[in-house]
Amino acid sequence: MDLQERIKMLVKLGNYMLSSEEEWINVKERASRENAWFTIEFVEIAVNNIAKSFLKEDLLIDWANKYEVKNIPITQKNIGVVMAGNIPLVGFHDFLCVFISGYKQTIKPSSKDSILIKHLVAKLNEYNSNVETLVQFAENLKGCDAYIATGSNNSSRYFDYYFGKYPNIIRKNRTSVAVLTGKETEEDLALLSDDIQMYFGLGCRNVTKLYVPEGYDFQMLLDTLKKYGYYFEFHKYKHNYDYQLALQMMGRKYYMTNDSIILVEEPSIFSPVSQVNYEFYSDKESLIKSLTDNESIQCTVGKGFVDFGAAQKPSLTDYADGIDTMKFVNGLN
Repeated sequence: MDLQERIKMLVKLGNYMLSSEEEWINVKERASRENAWFTIEFVEIAVNNIAKSFLKEDLLIDWANKYEVKNIPITQKNIGVVMAGNIPLVGFHDFLCVFISGYKQTIKPSSKDSILIKHLVAKLNEYNSNVETLVQFAENLKGCDAYIATGSNNSSRYFDYYFGKYPNIIRKNRTSVAVLTGKETEEDLALLSDDIQMYFGLGCRNVTKLYVPEGYDFQMLLDTLKKYGYYFEFHKYKHNYDYQLALQMMGRKYYMTNDSIILVEEPSIFSPVSQVNYEFYSDKESLIKSLTDNESIQCTVGKGFVDFGAAQKPSLTDYADGIDTMKFVNGLN
């Protein structure tokens, strides 16, 4: 398949993902049933973001041209891709980078998110049976020419041990933060609540830490976060909330809550599900420098940073960990 064929297939796949075909509806429902964190609402959001922000012909052509992607690779490589499973189709962008480049790939999907990606690859194979020579799935990745692996800080050590002698991208834990000025509108904070709570806060682009000016009034933020009060209908989320609330109460720590999320003054940028950490700042310039130097931050939300409400709407060039995946893949030639 040449580049034009690959792009046409991806555009067709994007249209399918936006369709109401019964087969696709059933697959999304099955993915939701098998992973309680993958609500239908969140599956739909992830699918729509991919179809509209990735799988459009003009976007794919511009993206491929930027990297001077060959019609057919000069040498054929096989890239092993280890996918995460924290939010629906979180590994799709890695798949897309390899596929658009024309290389083979062997994917180890997360057990938490295998249904959607396997179905979409099968659908591509229906469009062109040559896809099965380019994309395969395996539980163990051996004999690949390069690796892209996403996981935790723990798993990254294993990835480095097994894949370190090959060209690789190995990703660790990351999260996102927001810098507030105290002048945000109600609309700004409503969008920020999406950045915080979408996907139950499980994505690396979810905001888990707030930096606020001294004397900041949290009341408007707590009120806008009530839009996600319905999360209490999901037992996994409610269990996390009850547990974190109990920890704060037993530790006699100061906390704030709107009965659906907890705000805690805490230096760590990572926070558990149902909790958001915050920290006061007095010198914004020093704060920004410290955030820029922090390799655990995926993105920073706020005025002058990523727009409120856009954290979970990455574009084709918003690469995980700030590592240009397309540059890596196309550099293998």
